[in-house]
Amino acid sequence: MLKRIAWIALLALLALAAYLALWPVPIRPVAWAAPAAPGYAGAHAVNQRLAGLKIIPLGDEAGPEHVAIGPDGKLYAAMASGKVLRMAPDGSGQQVFANTGGRVLGFAFDAAGNMIAADAVKGLIAIAPDGKVTVLADKLGGEPIRYADAVVVARSGLVYLTDASTRFGPADWGGTFEASILDIIEQSATGRVLVHDPATGRTGIVARGLSFANGIALSADEQSLFVAETGRYRVWKIAADARDLDLARGPSAQARVLLDNLPGYPDNLMRGADGRIWTGLTKPRSATVDGMAGKPWLRSVTLRLPRALWPVPPAYGHVFAFTEDGRVVADLQDPSGAYPETTAVTETAERLYVQSLHAKGLGWMPK
Repeated sequence: MLKRIAWIALLALLALAAYLALWPVPIRPVAWAAPAAPGYAGAHAVNQRLAGLKIIPLGDEAGPEHVAIGPDGKLYAAMASGKVLRMAPDGSGQQVFANTGGRVLGFAFDAAGNMIAADAVKGLIAIAPDGKVTVLADKLGGEPIRYADAVVVARSGLVYLTDASTRFGPADWGGTFEASILDIIEQSATGRVLVHDPATGRTGIVARGLSFANGIALSADEQSLFVAETGRYRVWKIAADARDLDLARGPSAQARVLLDNLPGYPDNLMRGADGRIWTGLTKPRSATVDGMAGKPWLRSVTLRLPRALWPVPPAYGHVFAFTEDGRVVADLQDPSGAYPETTAVTETAERLYVQSLHAKGLGWMPK
């Protein structure tokens, strides 16, 4: 009897080992060299300046991932449901401005008052003042724009956007968060910065080779783009007139790393007052994740575990502002993570609105 139990246990262990080693996973992980985490020090020393946020309730909605003031003075917020809400700056008078049927992750307004939005499911879209949705670009070279993430509109009318991953689209992999985890674990660096010309309808590549290309902002003179590379903990400064740069080869005359080795994963980029640019770190660094950087096989094993065992870092509220030359000028943290997955700050004359990927309300604090 004991021998039989031992054989069953052995077979179970062998089956488990075979599963962990051989079961198919969707990623093709690539080895990379993660820099030693800096911890919370210097300009990012631990503080409580983000704690105790005031909250604007959003009813049944959640995930005010991107927030901005429109030409009409109203506050617009993109929600996880696919809706874009419109409200007064104090949160009153909430109404549904549009429902794209996808997930808007970033938007900006053009000179005609149209909302130009990066929809992770639909691609680059325009939403007219009456709420009508039009697709501007959902393909490039016959291939889909799988993960439109952030967008900015230049005074010239050109639209710059990030395509976070050409491998994992939210429509195919269970949502934006799930697809982002797969892309960052894989580290194949297929993210891109695209440029779309509404006058001709043409879309091209500014730069490629980014590990999850995320937030984007224009410099004050509109000669440069700032781009958050979430999977490598850094922010790039790229010439706006560059075309088809391969950032996997490293910095060049047209692109350099402005902020490197951040203590978390940078997300949106939002221009604030006095020339500063705000970003949010959606999650802190993980020693476990960094430790697997040079071990692709171990990352494959990780995905064979129950999702509850995936090395997703804990919640930690963190936003900061930097200048165009890379100097950090403000840093707000809440180590408790009470307001989760902070993606950036929308700054007005009276308030700082804190964006979030999953929060049930819109956080804010007096300026």
